Amino acid sequence: MALNDDFINDVIVADTEEILCPLILYWRCTVINNKDYKINEDIRDKEVRVVGSDGSQLGIMSAKDAIEKAYSEDKDLVKIAPNANPPVCKIMDFGKFLFEQSKREKEAKKNQKVMDVKEVKMSSTIDTHDFETKVNQAMKFLKNGDRLKVEVRFRKRTVAHPQFGEELLKKFAAAVSEIGVVDKQPKMEGRSFVMYVSPKSTK
Repeated sequence: MALNDDFINDVIVADTEEILCPLILYWRCTVINNKDYKINEDIRDKEVRVVGSDGSQLGIMSAKDAIEKAYSEDKDLVKIAPNANPPVCKIMDFGKFLFEQSKREKEAKKNQKVMDVKEVKMSSTIDTHDFETKVNQAMKFLKNGDRLKVEVRFRKRTVAHPQFGEELLKKFAAAVSEIGVVDKQPKMEGRSFVMYVSPKSTK
């Protein structure tokens, strides 16, 4: 009996579907599950509370029935509240969810400003003019969104009077207080007194 082209095509399609379906299920259950979620056949609870893809409450059902319902919509069953009793699962397009989540994270990183730490160094015997110059320099850094490490260095016998350094740092903090806030109080580190100042939040 001669085989027509339609018959041959039907056989090829049927065989292809038999091959592809297990591969699709494997991809859904393994590749996606490399993330911190349990989905589809990895959900082995006896019962789960199911939320539909539109946010509707579908009630409590067996994990098997919930997975079948998700597959009937060409979607995935994702466990979103594993510690609930029973666990809560949602029907969703999990691949799309991960893509959008990754996109949001990349966008957040792009908009996130990296805060540099700028150093402002002074001697414990700094004069008034130089002190004002250091303050103006610090104000520019703070306005640019940078964090400051303000250091007062002691030389020779001045190290015997660390209180001078602490008083100088407090004076410095007051001078930049309009746009800066001390986030690490003055502390002696070796032969220097160190303080950290961050820009005030604009929120």
